[in-house]
Amino acid sequence: MTTCIDEVIELLRAELLNAEPGEYRQIESELELALAEREVIWAEQDGRISAEPPF
Repeated sequence: MTTCIDEVIELLRAELLNAEPGEYRQIESELELALAEREVIWAEQDGRISAEPPF
């Protein structure tokens, strides 16, 4: 799963380089979300957080 999110991040970074001014903020927001999602994936894999519900 990490490879897939890494590909998404790289695609968004490439889009950001060629973005029109009106698209820039939208792509930047999508990139921020993808980076945060990757951090969560890594934290789950490392055991720093649990994906199990607390109840």
